[in-house]
Amino acid sequence: MMRWTVLSDNRSNNCRLSTEHGLSIFLETEKYRILLDTGASDLFIKNAEMLSIDLGSVDYVFISHGHSDHAGGLCCFLEQNRRSKVMVSSEAMNGIFFSKRGNLHSITTVWPEISKDRLCTVDQSCEIADGIYVIAHIPQNHPMPKGNQNLYVQDACGNYIHDDFRHELALYVDGLLFTGCAHSGLENILAACPWPVNAVVGGFHLLDGQETDDEIKALSQRLKDNYPNTQFYTSHCTGDGVFQLMQRVMGEQLQSFSCGTMIG
Repeated sequence: MMRWTVLSDNRSNNCRLSTEHGLSIFLETEKYRILLDTGASDLFIKNAEMLSIDLGSVDYVFISHGHSDHAGGLCCFLEQNRRSKVMVSSEAMNGIFFSKRGNLHSITTVWPEISKDRLCTVDQSCEIADGIYVIAHIPQNHPMPKGNQNLYVQDACGNYIHDDFRHELALYVDGLLFTGCAHSGLENILAACPWPVNAVVGGFHLLDGQETDDEIKALSQRLKDNYPNTQFYTSHCTGDGVFQLMQRVMGEQLQSFSCGTMIG
């Protein structure tokens, strides 16, 4: 048994559910209830209530990276759920992140106090619990998303340097690979996953107007050729134009999701 439900996203297929620039997905497996990212605010909690999803049942929270649109709702969640463990990179918690898209602005998460018995800091790829695998320090052998060029971290001297996304993690459980935003590049994340992937779920960080049409088509063809048995689901930081272009190549192998989407 596996089922996942989108609680927070940029888009919605349900007029009762609110949207934001953020991502949060509730994943249910035979053994676990896992919250994949927490969006930018408490919006995912409100949407969960509308969908009659009990977030008190969550065993683990997985934070894919340090940006506030994926971890901004963690404080609110931990006020409600006092038992779940939190999986996150220590570099995500310690980083100071900025975006230069438009005006320079902070996208750093305000982290809550998390007790040591609940905090699972991940600094290398590992198995967190039986069947829950976290992939860290993803090798960058394939092209990185060009949208990363506007994303920075601040060093100890206060200088803005390009983010290398050493703070980004991916999660694998029961054939599902969650990419968060896939800042490290979808192909790099897939290459770093040594287990069979039935479904890829998450943002692809392929923004409209960054990669050329030819680059998007070539990527889509490689995914189709190299992962013919894998179903891809995306939204959040995947542009509408990019999605349409990718689907022309990948067909039904690529699907979109939005707030309220339930698969499984």
